[in-house]
Amino acid sequence: MLLSRAMNKHIASLLIVCLLSPSFAFAGLDSKKSMYVGGTTTQLKEGSEGVLTTSDQTSLAFQDWKVPYDKVTYLGYGQHAGRRVGSTIALGVTTLGIGALPMLFSKKRRHYLTLQYNDENGKEQAAIFEIGKDAIRTTLTSLQVRTGKKLEYEDDEARKAGNK
Repeated sequence: MLLSRAMNKHIASLLIVCLLSPSFAFAGLDSKKSMYVGGTTTQLKEGSEGVLTTSDQTSLAFQDWKVPYDKVTYLGYGQHAGRRVGSTIALGVTTLGIGALPMLFSKKRRHYLTLQYNDENGKEQAAIFEIGKDAIRTTLTSLQVRTGKKLEYEDDEARKAGNK
């Protein structure tokens, strides 16, 4: 009984650490949202999330930030595929290893849009967004149509996904 209580306390404290640590978080970017990763604009804070909107006829919008389509000079698409190590460890701790191994072999794809544009002063700017899996295709297609720019693939993973 004593060993069981000590083990339960150990597992509970390890679980709390895993769940509170950002590297072990289960929740990622919502599949329909976007996140500003970085760039040269000072109007957006890195890590801010929202919806990247292409429904406006004249401008791309994210929160209060807007870029007229005719000011866009480059559209780039890249992917990053990574193992779900953090989620696997957290699941392994909670289930004592049962069911965690298959999760390690699955990949989580992250989709990135690189946008270069000229600001209101004519200065070249860049913004990089991570886009959720349910929003990536419509966002990229809409941007190509509205800007008249051809999408450039930034890596082989993105090129493969774009040619499907």
